[in-house]
Amino acid sequence: MNSPNDIAKNYIPIGVAKTKYTIPRMLVLGILAGMFIALSGVGATIAQATLGNTSLASAGRLLGAAVFPVGLVMVVFTGSELFTGNCLIIIPVLQKEIKLRKMLKSWLIVYIGNFIGSLLIAAITVYGGTYSLFNGVAAANAIFTAVTKVNLTFGSAVLRSILCNFLVCTAIWISYASKDAIGKIVALFLPVMLFVASGYEHSIANMYFIPAGLLASANPVYLETYTSLFGTEGLSSLTWCSMLTNNLIPTTIGNIIGGAFLVGFVCWFLYRGTDKQ
Repeated sequence: MNSPNDIAKNYIPIGVAKTKYTIPRMLVLGILAGMFIALSGVGATIAQATLGNTSLASAGRLLGAAVFPVGLVMVVFTGSELFTGNCLIIIPVLQKEIKLRKMLKSWLIVYIGNFIGSLLIAAITVYGGTYSLFNGVAAANAIFTAVTKVNLTFGSAVLRSILCNFLVCTAIWISYASKDAIGKIVALFLPVMLFVASGYEHSIANMYFIPAGLLASANPVYLETYTSLFGTEGLSSLTWCSMLTNNLIPTTIGNIIGGAFLVGFVCWFLYRGTDKQ
């Protein structure tokens, strides 16, 4: 197993390499990661819907949380680029191996790619009829998730997303400790399951969850199922504009704080130049 010092040292060339990709490659890798995270969101929604509106429905959150980490596993093992995980690129910046502008450029291109990939899966999922499963309960859950996310206060969204990416980047950091595939999967699985079960906010996942809810709400059958289960409170706030202002902006800010500062900066500070454990 790699020590924290080893991880800090080994990540520096990894982070540097991420900023040296060509723009087209960086964008495509970002699109792939967005698709993987979105697909894990589809799986989590469907898993939750299997319990329907039964007395076990509250357990659906935990069931969905157990499915969602598959997305990050696919991201890491395929070498695709995820904005939230790439907050760790702050480590080679602090080590003066790359310029700040290189990191920001990488973040922006990967963020755009993640958004494209997420939207693609949202559209395919809704228009492909996936949400018709379980008599439309899957669609109702998707709309409910989107409505909930756009009705968060700015402060709440920031704070929830700080904790989210603290856990996501911790998961990635721990995965570098393992030298085998099983160890990496376990390392990625547990912290991500914890963030989903706790209801924290992941900006890239929300690039899927909110558009999926928006597109599903445009289907009269899905909308009727939703209103019969959850009513109409907060539904009017579900717009493309509110997705940006009420969720993506604050969650992106929070994810940067949680990943780049609480994990990246702290780990660099602790392990950059010492052999102490």
